[in-house]
Amino acid sequence: MPDLILELHLTPDQMLGYYRGAVRTIVARATNGQTVQFPASVLQRHVTADGVHGRFRMEFDASHKFVRLEQLPG
Repeated sequence: MPDLILELHLTPDQMLGYYRGAVRTIVARATNGQTVQFPASVLQRHVTADGVHGRFRMEFDASHKFVRLEQLPG
C-alpha cells in the first residue's frame, strides 16, 4: 500500500478554522517533497489542546484513495 510520511505542526487556532467550517482541506508537504491535499476531518482524532503535532503516515490504496492516517511514535 503506498504511503507518505508527514511532519505536521498545526496550532489550536489553525484547527479552530476546521471546527468553524472555514477550513475544509489541509495542504502539507511530505518528507519526500511531495505535496498532498486532504480533508481536515482526517485529523480530528489526532487533535489535542496543543493542536496537531507529530510525524504521521498517510496510507493510500492502489487507486491513490485515502485509507488512514496513523501517528508514528516519537
